[in-house]
Amino acid sequence: MICKDGIEAAAQRIGAELLGAIAAARPADHAARLGRDPLVHWTRHSGAGGFLAACFRFVDVFAALSTDAELTEYLRAYVGEPRDFLPVVGADGQTAGRVRELVAGLQQRFIAGATLHAALGVCERLRGQGLAFTLDALGEAVLSEREAEAYHDTCLNLLPTASQRVAGWPEAPTLDHAPWGRVPRLNVSVKLSSLYSRFDAMDPQGTFAGVAPRLRAILRAARAAGAAVNVDMEQREHKGLTLEIFQRILLEDEFRDWPDASITLQTYLPENRADLEALLDWVRRRGTPVNLRLVKGAYWDYEVLRAQYHNWPVPVYQSKAATDADFEAATRFVLERHGLLRPAIAGHNVRSIAHAMAAAEALGVPAGAVEYQTLYGLGDEVNRVLAERGHRVRVYVPFGGFVPGLAYLVRRLLEATSRSAFLRQMWASPLPVVELLAKPEPPEQLGVRASARALDAPFENEPVSDFARPEARQAMAAALDDVRTRLGRRYPPWIDGRPAEGAGEVVRSNPGHTAEVVGRVALASPREAARAVRAAVRAFPEWAARPARERAECLVRAAERLRRRRFELAAWEVFEEAKNWREADADVAEAIDCCEYYAREATRLAEPWRRDVPGESNECFHEPLGVAVAITPWNFPLAILTGVTAAAAVAGNTVLMKPAEPASIVAAHLMEVWREAGVPPGVIQFVPGRGEEVGEYLVRHRDVALIGFTGSLAVGLRVQRLAARLAPRQRHVKRVIAEMGGKNAILIARDADLDQALPGVLASAFGYQGQKCSACSRVIVDTRVYDTFLERLVAAAESLPIGPAWDPHAAIGPLINAEACARFARYAALAAETGRVVFRGDPGPRRAEGHYVEPLIVADVAPDSPLAQEEIFGPLLCVIRADGLEQAIAIANDTPYGLTGGIYTRHPGHVGQARRACRVGNLYVNRPITGAMVGRQPFGGMRLSGIGSKAGGPDYLRQFLQPRTFSENTVRRGFAPPTP
Repeated sequence: MICKDGIEAAAQRIGAELLGAIAAARPADHAARLGRDPLVHWTRHSGAGGFLAACFRFVDVFAALSTDAELTEYLRAYVGEPRDFLPVVGADGQTAGRVRELVAGLQQRFIAGATLHAALGVCERLRGQGLAFTLDALGEAVLSEREAEAYHDTCLNLLPTASQRVAGWPEAPTLDHAPWGRVPRLNVSVKLSSLYSRFDAMDPQGTFAGVAPRLRAILRAARAAGAAVNVDMEQREHKGLTLEIFQRILLEDEFRDWPDASITLQTYLPENRADLEALLDWVRRRGTPVNLRLVKGAYWDYEVLRAQYHNWPVPVYQSKAATDADFEAATRFVLERHGLLRPAIAGHNVRSIAHAMAAAEALGVPAGAVEYQTLYGLGDEVNRVLAERGHRVRVYVPFGGFVPGLAYLVRRLLEATSRSAFLRQMWASPLPVVELLAKPEPPEQLGVRASARALDAPFENEPVSDFARPEARQAMAAALDDVRTRLGRRYPPWIDGRPAEGAGEVVRSNPGHTAEVVGRVALASPREAARAVRAAVRAFPEWAARPARERAECLVRAAERLRRRRFELAAWEVFEEAKNWREADADVAEAIDCCEYYAREATRLAEPWRRDVPGESNECFHEPLGVAVAITPWNFPLAILTGVTAAAAVAGNTVLMKPAEPASIVAAHLMEVWREAGVPPGVIQFVPGRGEEVGEYLVRHRDVALIGFTGSLAVGLRVQRLAARLAPRQRHVKRVIAEMGGKNAILIARDADLDQALPGVLASAFGYQGQKCSACSRVIVDTRVYDTFLERLVAAAESLPIGPAWDPHAAIGPLINAEACARFARYAALAAETGRVVFRGDPGPRRAEGHYVEPLIVADVAPDSPLAQEEIFGPLLCVIRADGLEQAIAIANDTPYGLTGGIYTRHPGHVGQARRACRVGNLYVNRPITGAMVGRQPFGGMRLSGIGSKAGGPDYLRQFLQPRTFSENTVRRGFAPPTP
């Protein structure tokens, strides 16, 4: 048992010694150097409105700027005057040159050259200073198998070259030997996510199959070269899979006895203690020690932003003190087991280093059994002092080009300039020694998010499932197994609180395996539809008279039932609509959002608007319209049907749900949810049927007051024509809310970050096989980056697996039915005749099993081609060349539609130009153009894309209500009650 008080006292003593030695090692011109340091200069301005972030964003776009004029233009767009960016201002006309010099200096400061030869020169210099190294080949954004193979080849090929180079270096006992034996001179760091383009925790088996052969080859070559391999830890979403792959490979007979492998763990993750325990158990089973690189974590900003975006619990400690405290606890854990987990303590925090040294002394850890690791370009004085004291220090040495190294460079800039960064506190904004060495506070406790929400609480989006967590994957897999046992059942219409017989039946087959019957749906006849309308008319007065809050509470109860059944409902979508796991789960989450959001909107709109003056009372209030019909599509089978139905019902209307035939089974399950939530008979009814029969009957019916429609332009226009006709004894004009599709474009500006743009375009174009009204079917690319973009786009598309929706490995699935396949085939033939097909996916033998087609990318498409003008609703992407942003916007606008659009650019002016000029309802910048969220991105188009206000927005519910004004003269013989 060790004495923590003794360790603390020793840590304070050692820390003071280290800080004193570091201060003594400071060069005489230290203050002058700080004055010239751009990072110090930027941090001194960082209090002013995001200046530091603006500097980083300029560095991010720097490589795309080819002329001095461009460089100066972008610099002014981001930071204003160049003198604010440059620590030392030169003569007029020298701005561009000085900026290039500054950015090149930052690159050289944190990245050890563009080539292996340059990096090895740096490593040799480090060794001359008594420092070891680990080489890291930069290149994190692997978007295709070509790029993954290139990263693999780089790692593989550097081993013999570097091994031969280091073999001739003089012996360095501190670096080359440890108590357990020889320490390899050559050490290489690898990122597993860069070894496979489809690295995804949702698909552990497929990811292992993609990574394992390449990792084995690297480990094999490293062992032959006498080198060590360190596996880096990246974002938390990759952590579990990284550990699993590392452990599975190193348990194989070929590698089980190899001691020169290393894994990394991050202590800003509260689960790090469980990871340590599990790793220790694995090492004991393996029977061979492993090197453990203990870090605090480099992705803190990303993890927090990602969690906040998805409304997930933040997975990292939210205070530096908590992370530091856990780092010290983890350090003691590893030191106590140094025979199995060989410790490498990584970081530049002198307090953390001193604590590790004190704990090692207290535990009697042999000299040389602990390694200290730092990052190239950070903490050179720390390295020097530790090496002089006889410690083995290993420097993490990255190399590669500027563009591949951008993500790494920005992380280093963030680390160096963070207010809580130890080095900044020590040099740029010095703190007293007592504060620098203060014992960190213990870890904080993460709050637990409640699943149910009170109606009075503010609206929050329902989190999508995080399939990086094994419990989510297990729940989805179990739901698929359960639903598969319930396939083939019959689903009747639900009219006036009871099932109806129906007239005829439609068989719903699995689009990915048409021999599998998902279920049989009894179709309502016009006579049954008439009965449903009568029931809705009867139910309307009582439902409309209920207080808005009671109706809203029904929606909140429905939301809770959707939560309880979310994986089951998602599984039904997988089988009936061939939506993959994430698409299906997101559809259920959106349905929950619709219930929660519209419930709150209803209570808001229930409060009358008043504007009284002395002697007069004025009030504007809302009333429901009557009977509403929801005619909804199959591509968002739960979300859109729930949204229209929930909005209409909570406003006090009664609703007939008429889903598209391919979505009837999911709709039947939604009807169960409404019943479970306590919606009275007749208020919401399920009327499945053929559109040309039952749908048209309901649209024509005189007692229908409102139609909420989503579908094709042709059908939408017909709905509006039919609704406009007055039936005998009809005394109202029917309202129509119609969303009617799009021909959506993404613009790729010359300065776009292609690592960001490529996955965004592919997700927008091929997500759910392009069967979304918001999907990207045109990508309009600036001619200056056209060829590069197209080459990488094709390579990335070639890496997308085609398969059934229930298989988490598949990226592209089948179309919804044979009719969709036939329509797609017509456009595919046109593409072959008139375009340059640069990518054609191959579904292989699955084509015979289901509704699979060959996804297409067609280059050099003319803007007026039918391929670029007509809605295809399938996986066909047109690539169009444009001479500049103005022409790209003109091409994008030159269709009858105006639903969604997007632009990838890193120029604030381009963003403003697109915002003003792009004629679309939803414009997205530097992100996919699909996936609008309720209450965050209200959704709906303009022009021929639709009429009505945006779904999921503050105006949507008003469309289901009739506003009325009440005005009363309160003056009686010259007096009036006081005005409230």
